[in-house]
Amino acid sequence: MAQKSNIEWTESTWNPITGCDHVSNGCDHCYAERLAARLQAMGSKRYVNGFRLTIHEDLFRLPLRWKEPRVIFVNSMSDLFHELIPVEAIRQIFQTMNEATWHTFQILTKRPMELLRHADGLVWTPNIWMGVTIESHRYTHRIRALQMVPAKIRFVSFEPLLSSIPMSTSLKGINWAIVGGESGPGARPMDPKWVAGLRSLCRKHKTAFFFKQWGGVNKKAAGRILEGKTWDEMPTISNEEPQLAFQRRL
Repeated sequence: MAQKSNIEWTESTWNPITGCDHVSNGCDHCYAERLAARLQAMGSKRYVNGFRLTIHEDLFRLPLRWKEPRVIFVNSMSDLFHELIPVEAIRQIFQTMNEATWHTFQILTKRPMELLRHADGLVWTPNIWMGVTIESHRYTHRIRALQMVPAKIRFVSFEPLLSSIPMSTSLKGINWAIVGGESGPGARPMDPKWVAGLRSLCRKHKTAFFFKQWGGVNKKAAGRILEGKTWDEMPTISNEEPQLAFQRRL
């Protein structure tokens, strides 16, 4: 339930909660759901319930045992702000993140209203990065909810990107954008113009731009080169306002 990750924008995953439910069309080909089914078939004790929501209280304090600093994606196999997760469980997980100040924690949700409902009752230490997933123009309202959350770093994952995002979309207060196409069985195509549009939107708002992948059935073959470059921009934190650390590699 805690392991090194092959996800390009993080280092490790921590899954004190597993399982989820579909909330929008970006969930149609959920990689976590496919992986949970595979792990259940392999007899993994953590996935006896398959992809049904399951709380693993014995893992709540796990990051405190990791002494070397890591960048950690929280609940890669679930959504920390799922409607059925008890508020006390969320608070305990946040308490671990508050105490483990040497780590950086990244959280993504497709449930911005649940996020807002809990936000005021949580402690947002600077090592907690909060993000929302937006797959198309239909869900840009999730950004507005994120902009009201008192996280030091706010980010948006446009993955899987299933439509263009209007240039009128405000990224004010958004420090980082991850963009990627859908991958795996049934992957829906991503138009390069959508990616270029998002890159321009990020430039307009001085938002770090990270291009994760083109996706497709064979994502490794498709790669992640955009106009001859890899785009690995990441946000960093200064004493005042978040600044951008640009890390483009040819």
